[in-house]
Amino acid sequence: MNTKVNIAGVELKNPITVASGTFGSGMEYDEFVDLSLLGAVTTKGVANVPWAGNPTPRIAETYGGMMNAIGLQNPGIDTFCERDIPFLKKKDTKIIVNVCGKSESDYVEVVERLGDEPVDLLEINVSCPNVKEGGIAFGQDPKALYDITKAVKAKAKQPIIMKLSPNVTDITEMAKAAEAAGSDALSLINTLTGMKIDVKRRAFAVANKTAGVSGPAIKPIAVRMVYQVANVVKLPIIGMGGVACAEDALEFIMAGATAVAVGTANFHNPYATVEIIKGIEEYMTANKVDDINELIGCVR
Repeated sequence: MNTKVNIAGVELKNPITVASGTFGSGMEYDEFVDLSLLGAVTTKGVANVPWAGNPTPRIAETYGGMMNAIGLQNPGIDTFCERDIPFLKKKDTKIIVNVCGKSESDYVEVVERLGDEPVDLLEINVSCPNVKEGGIAFGQDPKALYDITKAVKAKAKQPIIMKLSPNVTDITEMAKAAEAAGSDALSLINTLTGMKIDVKRRAFAVANKTAGVSGPAIKPIAVRMVYQVANVVKLPIIGMGGVACAEDALEFIMAGATAVAVGTANFHNPYATVEIIKGIEEYMTANKVDDINELIGCVR
């Protein structure tokens, strides 16, 4: 049985990774999960300087999921290179570094810094607010997405994965812009923008007012977007959004994803990733599937 998949020339032992921001850099989960069992570990977003994140409260529960407005709090690239990469290199898994920034130069600085580091893929979080464009996310405007993709690709030594925002009118337009600018792969979806009001306090549940909605409730939207994108670009896709079990992951794969990231599920079940990997193997055995790649995009 072959569970190996290929993302832009990087071979993963299986199609399961984690969604950025839900797993730290793996240290927090090391006592629960044998990281070497994962196809890859995708790190929390890393910026050129430390970010404090948003004021609290930053998390709220919703039906079938959660909302977060952490604000990409992170210790910055210096600490990440000194602490997190050496930790991950001890594990037999691929390393995907999520990169965030507030301007084109921020992204490029981090990408250049990672050029000589032993990491495998760079996931570029274009849902960050573009300060110079009045706060609109890079990933919500096709031209801005094209420009940031082209700038990052010109400096990156590793293959780049553009992480698409679902908060757009047409996700396929964004995917095509990233592909045209030279992206090596795509990941989607990031969180959907939502709001919750605490009626007892007559106040917003999250200090930021709006927050990113994730979890099982968004899965049908995510599967639809992955399917749409898989049918307009030739790039490998990492699908995500509400994956909690092997059946969920298989839905994304059949819709056209080469790999699948597990996010919110990690918070209530630290073992989710390894259970999903085992579940996929059991499905393949039961259904006489010799190669996971047979299932990628099998639904048309």
